[in-house]
Amino acid sequence: QVSLVESGGGLVQPGGSLRLSCTASGRIGRILTQGWYRQAPGKERELVAVVHSGGTTIYGDSAKGRFTISLESVDNAVYLQMNSLEAEDTAVYYCNLRHWGPPVSEYWGQGTQVTVSS
Repeated sequence: QVSLVESGGGLVQPGGSLRLSCTASGRIGRILTQGWYRQAPGKERELVAVVHSGGTTIYGDSAKGRFTISLESVDNAVYLQMNSLEAEDTAVYYCNLRHWGPPVSEYWGQGTQVTVSS
């Protein structure tokens, strides 16, 4: 079993920044992807950013130019630096990991609330 623990959410003013962290623990096999998704009230969960094992990084349209995803292999950690935050970024942010145990399995964190408001 794999456990993902997120931190770093909170309340921030428009234009501000936040850094989300997610550490993975447990029986982790070959990591395929690590990333962040978010879900705003009344909306479907959407991709924020994901890093593939080969190094390819994909950002959702809302994150391009403002958010940066990074990895730390020591702790199997993934970070999301969010700058120039807007009210529309308000959502619960979820960490995601897919690995080949085997088999291929996917895990989610519990979610961390990000609220952008003045």
